[in-house]
Amino acid sequence: MKNNSLYKGTLQNIILKLLSKEVKMYGYQMTQRAKDLTEGELEMTEGALYPLLHKLEGDGIISSEIQKINGRDRKYYLLTEKGKRQQAAQEAEMKTYLFNLNTIFNI
Repeated sequence: MKNNSLYKGTLQNIILKLLSKEVKMYGYQMTQRAKDLTEGELEMTEGALYPLLHKLEGDGIISSEIQKINGRDRKYYLLTEKGKRQQAAQEAEMKTYLFNLNTIFNI
């Protein structure tokens, strides 16, 4: 990520939101989508992304499947039912948080 530590605390929320909009995504695809949506402001590193993906998978929030693409294995991640519930709850919490920040900073 660029020199913005504010994104680090919301990386899980960002990943879950990206996955909620797509059926499934692979890691590099997530990094590029986040970068595109933020016009280059959010640059997720592999060092930040993959440990979190492994944790989310271990917690049963996401699952993965491997598909062969052009003779190479590609690991796709998708939300589980538990993950869909958690994503919705975290999004509601994030919206409240952003509303409160907006109120404080009068953006």
